[in-house]
Amino acid sequence: MKVFKFGGASVRHAAAIRQVARIIKRYEKENLIVVVSAMGKTTNALEGVVNAILAGKSIESELQPIREFHQAVAAELLPKRNDVAERIVEVMDSIQPGHENVLPDQLYDRIVSLGEILSSIIVSQYLVQQGLAVEWIDAREFITTDGTFREGKVNWPLTEKKMQGLRPMLSTKIILTQGFIGKSTDGDVTTLGREGSDYSAAIFASCLGAESVTIWKDVPGVMNADPKRLASAVVFDELPFREAAEMTYYGASVIHPKTIKPLANRNIPLLVKNFDNPELPGTIIHEARVDHLPPLIVFKDNQCLVSCRVTDYTFIDEQQLSFIFQELSSLNIKINVMQNSAISFSFCIDFREDKVLALIDRLAKRFEVYYNTGLTLITIKNYDAAAFAEYRNRPGILIEQSSRSTLQILVKM
Repeated sequence: MKVFKFGGASVRHAAAIRQVARIIKRYEKENLIVVVSAMGKTTNALEGVVNAILAGKSIESELQPIREFHQAVAAELLPKRNDVAERIVEVMDSIQPGHENVLPDQLYDRIVSLGEILSSIIVSQYLVQQGLAVEWIDAREFITTDGTFREGKVNWPLTEKKMQGLRPMLSTKIILTQGFIGKSTDGDVTTLGREGSDYSAAIFASCLGAESVTIWKDVPGVMNADPKRLASAVVFDELPFREAAEMTYYGASVIHPKTIKPLANRNIPLLVKNFDNPELPGTIIHEARVDHLPPLIVFKDNQCLVSCRVTDYTFIDEQQLSFIFQELSSLNIKINVMQNSAISFSFCIDFREDKVLALIDRLAKRFEVYYNTGLTLITIKNYDAAAFAEYRNRPGILIEQSSRSTLQILVKM
């Protein structure tokens, strides 16, 4: 059995969905689970709906473009006599104001998760029309998480137990489902973290013992840099699991950070293949040793530098660091790089305004707190002499750190 994942760019319009069908037809004799993301920029549009609700504004102007976009794609792909249009209306009508007793992050998951539902409805019906034996399932009924909204933590024993019921279906049907979404043990819809569809594919693969997972992308494979930033970027033929895991930790966006662990634990290879040209070999990520890898260069934008300075001329000690880390943990904020001096502790985090402001409010009870936004964290892993010299001499560096294999600089671009 194999798991395929198609991201938002791969289902962004009718022509892309036709290409999805062509790829799946090449493998229709296989036992397949197909995981799809929301179409194009639908997640961003649904985030606009959430923001409108939280601001007490009318949401119809936010909903209408989403509704019309999905209806137009469905009309282009499917014959007039089908129930997809009604199903789209039903999903969209489930978004209503009046969420006064719902936490903002809970509301976010409840609404933003619908992008994957809409996408999967359209894609599954088109695949059926193309003569493929496809069964649509709701991932929320199989992936069980805790109640951490926007980044649900998987309940692996319960999820694996539920997924065993899919085995008979896999012997006769291609299963089509959604990425990014699950449901808590309390019955609340949860999401697995932004861009979490890769992780969903890994969860299905791990629980069902898949032969492999293939992520279909608009790039020829995993590259040592974003080709939009560095024209000289090259494709890796293969990568060890450990190297890929570190890449995602530092912010390489080609794979979701949580994807590697469940696959590596079960020794399930991960392939990254080109959506537009399936004949290209792509990249295989597996248990291997690969010597002399080129430098990996990762740009992570929208970073925030927070600096905590003691107010009474004492030194930063373990007790003060413990307080800082407890506040970070309670807000579910991850540090990307950190640095300390005798009287201050600075750290770089992803900028999400509500969380950053909440953190600063808490830290200000004990420290003088300063912060800078609009920064970029550049990580050069496996650097050589040329890369080291090039990046550490860049203007506007606020933090620089280097180890035997990795250089990180935080810069104002």
